[in-house]
Amino acid sequence: MKFNGFIAVIFLAIIIAYLFPEGIVLFPLKTITDIGIGFIFFFYGLKLSPAEFKLGLLNYKVHIVIQLATFVVFPLLTLLFLPLFEKGTGSDLWIALFFLGTLPSTVSSSIVMVSLAKGNLPTAIFNASLSGLIGIFVTPIWLSFFLSGSADFEFLDVLIKLCSQIIIPLILGLMLQKFLGDFARKHNKKLGLLDKTTIILIVYSSFSNSFSSNIFSSVETQDLLKLTGIVVLLFFVVYFGLGLLCKVLGFNLKNKITTQFCGTKKSLVHGSVMVKVIFGNSANTGLLLLPIMIYHSLQLILIAFYAEKYRKQVLRAETLEETL
Repeated sequence: MKFNGFIAVIFLAIIIAYLFPEGIVLFPLKTITDIGIGFIFFFYGLKLSPAEFKLGLLNYKVHIVIQLATFVVFPLLTLLFLPLFEKGTGSDLWIALFFLGTLPSTVSSSIVMVSLAKGNLPTAIFNASLSGLIGIFVTPIWLSFFLSGSADFEFLDVLIKLCSQIIIPLILGLMLQKFLGDFARKHNKKLGLLDKTTIILIVYSSFSNSFSSNIFSSVETQDLLKLTGIVVLLFFVVYFGLGLLCKVLGFNLKNKITTQFCGTKKSLVHGSVMVKVIFGNSANTGLLLLPIMIYHSLQLILIAFYAEKYRKQVLRAETLEETL
């Protein structure tokens, strides 16, 4: 319910951005979001548990499959839909879809859902944490192949922003983990409010820019329906594809759950942050967030449904083992 509340507030922020496209100038929004992004990754570094990270380290086959699905299979699948967009790589909608494909997995919801489904939790923690770290570098590298000639994308500038807003706070968090790590993990829910508040502000400012620039006036209803259909198809192709691969590789049920859940997730937090860092206050940032928000809502609903089914399956298997 808390997560649904977060999604509801995000859509409320979009409505406010639509009603007040020029923005409500009460606070220096850009400065606040920039500082918020730094704190998100500072606390991310603090909360990484070395013990849990090490515990999941040895399950290398699952790690390889999940990371390849997240950072190779997903982006390549989005390339298959390129012919459906008239402007090809020049289409903002396709770039938004490709951006979704390059993003890392979620951390908190992946772990929560794997735990609910009774999957391999240490492996989920390892992969969700690792995915977030890899995505800081891989997402802008993937985007550079298609945006290197764009005025909104200068790779050197992006690297400088990544270092100042993400990598340096992350390293500081990792360095101070020995002293403040337990405190950060103990107050994880409270610190999560900072993440969510920052994301809501980024979504608001992004959509304000897009509405004030009339970016969405060029997007027809059929394009939005097409985008939604592709996003749904992407989820099911990756989810069931990973299920088949797990069967071929002989993964047990708990590893299969972790692979499917972590391998299909895409992070709204990283997406919102990357949009802000890479594209700044560009007019099309609201449009770039659209597939991520659709996918994020979809993955929560579907993974929650599959988590309950898997939980019952694991409980039945454990009960059967006890009776034998």
